[in-house]
Amino acid sequence: RPKMKMVPVPEQAHGNFFEGDCYIILNVSNSTSQSTDIHYWIGNTSSQDEQGAAAIYVTQLDKYLGGSPVQYREVQGCESAKFKSYFKNGLIYKKGGAGSGFTHVETNTFNIQRLLHVKGTKHVTAREVEVSWSSFNLGDIFLLDLGKAIIQWNGPQSNRQEKLKAVLLAQDIRDRERGGRAQIGVIEGGQEEASPELMKLMISVLGQRTGHLKESIPDDKPDQNQTSIIKLYHVSDASGQLLVQEVATSPLTQDLLSSSDCYILDQGGSSVMVWKGKAASDEERSSALSRAVGFIKAKNYPSNTKVEVMSEGGESAMFKHLFKSWKEKGQTQGLGRTHSVGKIAKVDQVKFDVMELHAQPKLAAQERMVDDASGHIQVWRIENLELKEVNPSTFGQFYGGDCYLVLYTYNRANKQQYILYMWQGRHATQDEVTACAYQAVNLDNKYNGAPTQVRVVMGKEPRHFLAIFKGRLIIFEGGTGRPGVVNPDPGARLFQVRGTHEMNTKATEVPGRASSLNTNDVFLLKTHQNVFLWYGKGCSGDEREMGKAVADLLSEQDKQIVMEGQEPAAFWVALGGKAPYATDKRLEKEVAPHEPRLFECSNQTGRFLMTEVADFTQDDLDEDDVMLLDTWEEIFLWIGNSANQYETQESYNSAVEYLKTHPAGRDPGTPITTVKQGHEPPTFTGWFNAWDAHKWSVSLSYEEMKSKLGDISQITVVKKYQYDLHTCSHNQRMSSSISNAYVDQSLIKTPNQLPQGLDPEKREEYLTDAEFENLFGCTRNNFQRLPKWRQNDLKKKAGLF
Repeated sequence: RPKMKMVPVPEQAHGNFFEGDCYIILNVSNSTSQSTDIHYWIGNTSSQDEQGAAAIYVTQLDKYLGGSPVQYREVQGCESAKFKSYFKNGLIYKKGGAGSGFTHVETNTFNIQRLLHVKGTKHVTAREVEVSWSSFNLGDIFLLDLGKAIIQWNGPQSNRQEKLKAVLLAQDIRDRERGGRAQIGVIEGGQEEASPELMKLMISVLGQRTGHLKESIPDDKPDQNQTSIIKLYHVSDASGQLLVQEVATSPLTQDLLSSSDCYILDQGGSSVMVWKGKAASDEERSSALSRAVGFIKAKNYPSNTKVEVMSEGGESAMFKHLFKSWKEKGQTQGLGRTHSVGKIAKVDQVKFDVMELHAQPKLAAQERMVDDASGHIQVWRIENLELKEVNPSTFGQFYGGDCYLVLYTYNRANKQQYILYMWQGRHATQDEVTACAYQAVNLDNKYNGAPTQVRVVMGKEPRHFLAIFKGRLIIFEGGTGRPGVVNPDPGARLFQVRGTHEMNTKATEVPGRASSLNTNDVFLLKTHQNVFLWYGKGCSGDEREMGKAVADLLSEQDKQIVMEGQEPAAFWVALGGKAPYATDKRLEKEVAPHEPRLFECSNQTGRFLMTEVADFTQDDLDEDDVMLLDTWEEIFLWIGNSANQYETQESYNSAVEYLKTHPAGRDPGTPITTVKQGHEPPTFTGWFNAWDAHKWSVSLSYEEMKSKLGDISQITVVKKYQYDLHTCSHNQRMSSSISNAYVDQSLIKTPNQLPQGLDPEKREEYLTDAEFENLFGCTRNNFQRLPKWRQNDLKKKAGLF
């Protein structure tokens, strides 16, 4: 229809959505991938015509942009984590739409009276509801927006994180929609008598409250319902009808996708993804979105089911996460990772330059190297369920029948940091494994919770663990290292030696048979009579040198060098005869290019939920919760300072379950690392852009932010003297409450709006000491000690820059 046209939404209205309309959001990422995403949002009361028009515009926009964007269908109340990440302070659903003659948000408009129902801690939504006490409940937060004043009413059963997010939303409305010229007051619903003036204002609008408020409404289920059952369907319309044929179930592999076709990936009904091959017909590609909607109807899935549409080569990170392996165009061809013992895939050995850790934090995180491994090491073995210190002469020797704790101490920024590695042998008893975890907690407590805890799975030791043992790391398949204990005679023992220098070398015992050999590596075969050092054709000179060094640690006997293809008969006899083994030189380790994912783990709503946070930043780490960071090669559990014990315990169990049920068939032995707030190693911080090590010392809690808002006397004063305050000079004498309101109001103005004689570059100097500490959370002296960039950052956050 002629009226169905796209109209740009002014920036100050971003995040506001009328329920009777449809919206199109275009996001161009600033990351190296330069990915583009198109979302079309469907309001609950929008018409079919509007929804159809939006879908057509999305298809046209996609075509105009070369078909590379990923398309997302978003339904009000069920938006994707990615969509919500664009609006960090929350989404506001407004009543009405184009048909009701609405106008979008206008800055500095104060003729407003509305009630917003706020829900959520990580992804906040606020919906306009009837301005009446009947809209309230005991568990949620409500904002009564009166234009010049915004009153936040906190339900008695709401938690601190919800309150903080609601304050941030109120401040966002004040700053973005009111040009900063509105006051905010907070009422604690369980202590209304403590805010008599604010309650008087609420009653003047809502009337006297009669009867009891409604009980709290349970929060929605988490946004990311991971299901281990996913199905891939081939889509065609050769006969003029939509034909959908099942191709495969999880775990999926990339070779199932043919460039000449289109496919639908069904994630157990929680989301539907459409993949368009680059050689598919134009008609097939352009109708992909409508096919997805048709598929949802045919499957009787809810109409709000999430939909993503993408083209070959432009797949979303979430789509790739559902495949066991994913190779980007131009990536070195490999056979994927091999997990079977004795056929460990080849690793490209590159000398790691520790100086690059600081210059390239993402590199440090990917390599999991916190320093140059020159710190101090202490090693304990679990013996009779207690800790027994290991003799330094045997450091680096780990037996599969034992459990060990390794405490690594190093310095960063003149402060001692700790990593506590928990190495659990494959053949250790369950009692020893339990004791290892218990003793790790004791050791952690001894150092006041500062150590980063890393669970090391036998055979999957992280790179830093290798480095701290300086080429002396030897993993014995079974037995024990306890003094005086005689291990059973295993006969011939075969060790695979991997590494090019002392920072990346380890020897792993593998089954003593020919099939364990690998043409790319060095092997040591130890019998009662001989010690053979076998060099595969694919190993380098550096690898041979490290092989010799490790062989000397394992045995003082003379070594007999054996070149692949020139083995003496005694060599094969010791291995039980010749047998086929890995001889393909293309066995290179291939790490799938999976984007990291962050989840909030919380039971603040009364149930334990995991909620995904898209496009995450350091600000998304909530001190009240546990966060799970999945980097594919490793799982991090970040423990906030105020996280409760149940969340901490349940998060570890959930991390294990997350790996087990991951649709890509993840390795259950993936390392799970526990990191404490304020003690984050670079292997964790490197996944975050522009990590601020000082953030935790200067960020404001909910209580601090609330106290900074002022009290009702300031709101009534500002309401009464609003126009006088805008014109009076800064050196006029006022009462303290008016002065406080005046400073807050004047400082957020643009330079040409400021009173005469006030320097816009030094607005903070016009604050009293108390006002300064309220605004910045530190004294003037401490503020001056901060670097200039940090000062400016704090001034920006306070609205003074």
